[in-house]
Amino acid sequence: MTSSERRLGTAVEIDERLTTIERRLDLLLNLTPVNAAEAWADFERGDFGATPTLRLRPLEFEPDLLRRELYDLEIEKVDDPALHTLFRSKRDEIARELTLLEDRDTSRFVYGSLQLYGEVSPPLAAAAEELLELIPPQAPSSRSVTAGAFAQSAQEEFERYQAKYPDFPMAVEVRADVSELMVSFGRLLIPETATIRADRVEPLLHHEVGTHVVTYQNGARQPLTLLTIGLPGYDETQEGLAVLAEYLVGGLDPRRLRVLAARVVAVGKMLEGAEFLDIFTSLREEYRIPVKTAWSIAIRVVVGGGSVKDAIYLRGITRILETLAEGNSLDVLFVGKLALDHVSLIQDLLDRGVLEAPWVHPRWLEVPGAQERLEGLRAGASVTDLYEGIAS
Repeated sequence: MTSSERRLGTAVEIDERLTTIERRLDLLLNLTPVNAAEAWADFERGDFGATPTLRLRPLEFEPDLLRRELYDLEIEKVDDPALHTLFRSKRDEIARELTLLEDRDTSRFVYGSLQLYGEVSPPLAAAAEELLELIPPQAPSSRSVTAGAFAQSAQEEFERYQAKYPDFPMAVEVRADVSELMVSFGRLLIPETATIRADRVEPLLHHEVGTHVVTYQNGARQPLTLLTIGLPGYDETQEGLAVLAEYLVGGLDPRRLRVLAARVVAVGKMLEGAEFLDIFTSLREEYRIPVKTAWSIAIRVVVGGGSVKDAIYLRGITRILETLAEGNSLDVLFVGKLALDHVSLIQDLLDRGVLEAPWVHPRWLEVPGAQERLEGLRAGASVTDLYEGIAS
């Protein structure tokens, strides 16, 4: 046992068991349609007139048994007040995730999603509408790469990290059972049917590998394993950081900003009662979103019965911009997967020597021009300022 683990005492066991339970849930994969490519083909053949049927994978665990295991944890025995509060909050989040998975494809699902990811506030909705009005629709990109080519680029990105951090693991998988590019427990998962714009390859690598994989691997070096799977509510900050990475490397182009804004609009429409075809049609006709992009946004919003998660990207970068303007450092956010709300707690644990400074620092901070862009944001910026038609 390390000195950090001795300091944590009983907390080590609670931390490990919470992490194990969360891994068994595998929320990301269990809310990802397994038939997205087939559903798109049917939708296209039907001239975009029929609501697609999305299938989710069966749960590979018994929810009642997992819930019992969750509430058998003796969190009351954790002496450290901060960790005690953190573990109780994480247990509550996992319980909500369990219920969410049980409620898939029911009318109850959307309420669980709201509890986990929050509502769309009027200022966020207004910012999304402003971006969509401000940024003109873009012509389709003529060049794209296949899943195999993207996987090769991803392997090369992992190798760049390995050159500086030799123990940095490589985990790239091309999968038939995922519909979106994602990182799950440190593994980069690529849909085998994916076609990715050539000019999006580099920013996506910084988003997925340079943010999600890097913070996972940093968390894996800490005595608190929850920093690999995420402290409560971490998703918003993670996605905000990942969008920041895209901006700092010059890859947050107008198309991408319109997508982030359209996701917020789509979530808002779903919460108002709009169904898939209404959302899809509105994105195409009102906001002139390309057909395949409108499809992707719409299915992400209706999956499971109504998901609000996609609003966290624009909300996340908004909060990151606020924290930069307040003069705060980003360094603590690389310790693992945590939310901005946890910064003071994590800083306290760093100061006490319970946690260690980040092992890996993201490459996107070192890309030429990144620091100059970062300094520009520290002077104060809104999400609309990220559109380089206004500010560079």
